[in-house]
Amino acid sequence: MMDNAAFKIERHDFDNSNIEALDNHYANNLWPIVYLLSDELIKEAYVGETTDATNRLKTHLKNNKKNRLTTFRLISSHKFNKSATLDIESLLIKYLSGDGEYKLLNGNLGIANHNYYQKNEIYWDVFKSIWDELRQDGVAKHSLKHIDNSDLFKYSPYKSLTEEQKKGLCLVIDSLLDDNIHNTIIEGGAGTGKTILAIFLFKLLNSENNDFNFRDFGDDEIELKYKIGKLKEKYPKPQMALVVPMSSLRNTLKKVFKNIKGLRANMVIGPAELGKKHFDIVLVDESHRLRRRVNLGAYFGAFDKINDKLNLDKFSGNELAWVTLQSSKSVLFYDEAQSIKPSDVLKKDFDNLKNRNDTKTEYLQSQFRVKGGNSYVNYINSLLKCNLDKNQDNYISKHYEFVLFDNIKSFIEEIKLRNKEVGLARMIAGYSWKWISNKDDTLLDIEIEGMKLKWNSTNIDWVNSPNAINEVGCIHTTQGYDLNYSGIIFGNEISYSKEKNEIIIKEENYFDANGKQSIKDPNELKEFIINIYKTILLRGIKGTYVYACDKDLREYLSSYILPHESNLNINTKIDLRIENNQFESSVPLYNLQAAAGDFSELQTVDDNKWIQLPEYIHFSEDYFACKVIGESMNKIIPNDSICLFKKYRGGSRNGRIVLAGSTEIQDNDFGSGFTVKEYSSTKSSNNDSWSHESIILKPQSFDKSFEPIILSDEGLEDFKIVGMFEMVLI
Repeated sequence: MMDNAAFKIERHDFDNSNIEALDNHYANNLWPIVYLLSDELIKEAYVGETTDATNRLKTHLKNNKKNRLTTFRLISSHKFNKSATLDIESLLIKYLSGDGEYKLLNGNLGIANHNYYQKNEIYWDVFKSIWDELRQDGVAKHSLKHIDNSDLFKYSPYKSLTEEQKKGLCLVIDSLLDDNIHNTIIEGGAGTGKTILAIFLFKLLNSENNDFNFRDFGDDEIELKYKIGKLKEKYPKPQMALVVPMSSLRNTLKKVFKNIKGLRANMVIGPAELGKKHFDIVLVDESHRLRRRVNLGAYFGAFDKINDKLNLDKFSGNELAWVTLQSSKSVLFYDEAQSIKPSDVLKKDFDNLKNRNDTKTEYLQSQFRVKGGNSYVNYINSLLKCNLDKNQDNYISKHYEFVLFDNIKSFIEEIKLRNKEVGLARMIAGYSWKWISNKDDTLLDIEIEGMKLKWNSTNIDWVNSPNAINEVGCIHTTQGYDLNYSGIIFGNEISYSKEKNEIIIKEENYFDANGKQSIKDPNELKEFIINIYKTILLRGIKGTYVYACDKDLREYLSSYILPHESNLNINTKIDLRIENNQFESSVPLYNLQAAAGDFSELQTVDDNKWIQLPEYIHFSEDYFACKVIGESMNKIIPNDSICLFKKYRGGSRNGRIVLAGSTEIQDNDFGSGFTVKEYSSTKSSNNDSWSHESIILKPQSFDKSFEPIILSDEGLEDFKIVGMFEMVLI
């Protein structure tokens, strides 16, 4: 651990005499050091690192932009090495940009994301202490946590590009230099970093090469410098525009551009502004949301005028055509899976553009947003296509929280808790309720299990609006945005057919008029709605919480999404009726001893009572209850609890708590033949088939003396899962 005494920040007026008079051991003896140039009046700054502070500062004094800065600060320490100062330099650039107090003269981040000895153990804490001191000195204003959640930080060009993004950047630069290429299409799914790449390119083309640090490009540094030099010769003062079809994201990015040196808010435009002038270079973010002449409402008039002005057919002309006509070079960031309504330009129009000789295409595949990575993205795709294997393990990641709720109250509470802890936790739903509060803000739009909620009260930057945590967003207010946690409500418009094993759509419960008007093919509407849920399920950086209104869909999802712990133990002191005879909303309560003989005939055991289900639990004929005795599961199931189980119908069990039966089981708590434990298994595969090598039934107890039950070979022959643990009832 390094305390504040281990580093020093000293402030001086930025002039030659102060540089000559420096009395700093590290600056004068070629130690690595970090420095910050700034001016409090013009609110500009520059961050650097060097082993030759005196000469580097004198060089900056000769620069026409940097010599306007009036103060320099040296950050030095006997613990600093070159790796540490490079890291602290990049962190300062990144967070000062996100803080928004100063516009940075730096072109980009420099060398970032490299590992070195004790980077996380010591130097991250050092940086936090440096930041606190800079806040104390008035240079920085906001906390690091606040900046992490700000749009200015998320969309800042001061980011280290992935290898894929660097490859995409080089392709774009080559295309911009090639007179035979007009269009470049960068394809990538949600969260692959398309917007960051677009903004990075904007900053690159509007920064002087001397201010841009190419060290992070490694072996490609020299070639990239040369190409960018040629590009700036070709476009010394490029007329550029970033087209953003969605108004909410467009307004957010305008604010970001306003706070970046060299960029301006008016560089971010809507598609209609393409009708006003021709541009050298047009970049289009979220180009899958460009529109065609369908369901445009009040926009029909302006749309037709632009088509007429550009000599396009009134009915076939679209915003994609505007982009190609009004630019010498176009760069489109595209994901066909995020097209969500009939007014979006058709896939075939993008395919036609891709097939042109003057178009190049590149692909981004690595997941940049969601910490669950590509494995989570692929799982979501398969989940919504209903092609997950029933024996496939549920998605579990130590880096990402993906859980299912069975009651809306706990769902809302958990989202609000995450918002208090890390910020930017929001609820998002499918368009399954009318937006009545749009005309009367005293009304509430959504009612689920007696809980009443309101749709987003604004369309512009709703994610960051003051009351967003108490409202529910939709695809139109969240597409393109990053959240820490997203709470996804599957509405009544989407269900599941057990017979067909597929998602089905209930059109009568879908209330986005512009989202379904003019659609004649039900499969087309289904594709749009699936795309909506796929897109919003990829908003959360740290986790995604799921609640489904439809009973059949909820049962389907419960086979593939782990239950949130709130499902397992809600209000354990609730008073539930227990009677000898069956009554409404009751399930059988079995005596485990009576059931020990033959679990396959569990429903016919006579020695049982009936227990009331809590009101917030949706009835299922597969439910039954048992009393669980003992301490082997007391982390989750207190001794002598009555627990709710669901009959096992197939699907993955790994990581779930199960009621299991086998003649090989000898459990001191439950008696011979059965147990309640957390399930784990190892499998072996042979060509197209697989089998269990062993099954491990793990205790979850505060008492470490309990050992797992391990079954293999003969013990697997009559092993069966009787039920899946749902929750503690009482």
